[in-house]
Amino acid sequence: MTHARLRHGRASLALSFFVQGVTFALLVTRIPAIQDRYGISDGLLPVFLAAVPILAGVGSVVTEKVVARVRPGVVLRWAQPVVLLALLGAGAGSALWEAALALGVFGLAVGALDASMNMMGVSLQRAYGRSIMLGFHASYSLGGIAGASMAWAGAHWDLSLLVSYLPAVVVLLPVAFIGSRWYAEGASVEAGPVEGQGKGAASVSFTLLMPLCLVMSFAYIGDSTVSNWSAKYLQDVLGSSEQLSTVPYNVYMVTTLLGRAVGDFGVRRFGAVTVVRSGSVLAAAGFAVVALAGGAWVGMLGFTLLGLGLCVIVPQTFAAAGRMFPGASDTAIARLNVFNYVGFLVGSPLVGALGDAWSYRGAMLVPMVLVLATLVYAKSFGAESARYGGGHERPRTVDVG
Repeated sequence: MTHARLRHGRASLALSFFVQGVTFALLVTRIPAIQDRYGISDGLLPVFLAAVPILAGVGSVVTEKVVARVRPGVVLRWAQPVVLLALLGAGAGSALWEAALALGVFGLAVGALDASMNMMGVSLQRAYGRSIMLGFHASYSLGGIAGASMAWAGAHWDLSLLVSYLPAVVVLLPVAFIGSRWYAEGASVEAGPVEGQGKGAASVSFTLLMPLCLVMSFAYIGDSTVSNWSAKYLQDVLGSSEQLSTVPYNVYMVTTLLGRAVGDFGVRRFGAVTVVRSGSVLAAAGFAVVALAGGAWVGMLGFTLLGLGLCVIVPQTFAAAGRMFPGASDTAIARLNVFNYVGFLVGSPLVGALGDAWSYRGAMLVPMVLVLATLVYAKSFGAESARYGGGHERPRTVDVG
């Protein structure tokens, strides 16, 4: 397999991460508009919101079984159009059952998409012989910024959901599908069967994987805290204006992009363990600043630190799973991906319950402690310098079916 094929595979996968960033941002930033369109009550809305990550977890588990028969690239090639069409369906319907169907399909497909994208990213990183996973997630962050900007424009101009979503789907669906022609995967480091085929699943020890599962959950509890509570916290606790309260999440998104854009260089230079430890300490410091802030601008400094710290943890957790189980990385990543949704489900209600029962300042200390707990499991991110630090491993790739 040529180096050109490898570069094309990397670019096409980065494009898929970007498209998914746009798609997910378009959905989550327009939740109030979806609620209004379908007349979903405040009591019923949490059920809809919880159903998406639960079904995504189901989709990730199913993907583990599917990739035993077909390559992850095949799953991704068909899951991404389904996610885009489900987004369009969520904007086009009018009856409550149509919203439930669209969001249900979205959840199942996004679980398959997230799992297969990260399977391929880990596989390509192995082929490159150096850290490139953060770059893929940087593409996702860039897509998230683009999608959030498009959603803001749609809300600002009072466009219907269908009008807001249709241009993105019309452009991105064919682009992603055509780009999937260049998907590529790295061969197993063990010159044995292709990953995910046959015996891989039996060799994944959940006991060994559990530290990474916990880290994944802790990271997404932190992330969901920012996405769901930053605006309310700045306005209600720190006394900012409504307009200023929308800034922290945008700042968080931008710093996440910047951190991921340079993070691979840090991993190559210092190793994954050092980068994850540094990110955990920085994220914990961000939560501490937010909890102790006396005003809105200090609070925004805290959210800036959060973005720079949290952004490196999730990509490196997927990469660590691939290194831990080199002959069964697809299985390990599918199982690990479920804890992405566990963290997302736990984070928002946890902070809300603590904020109501205690205080929102105090509630910010809980994700701070959980993120710091990543330091306990940092050794699970080892072997980076041995396998990827020097970049001497020759690229080895196989075609996607």
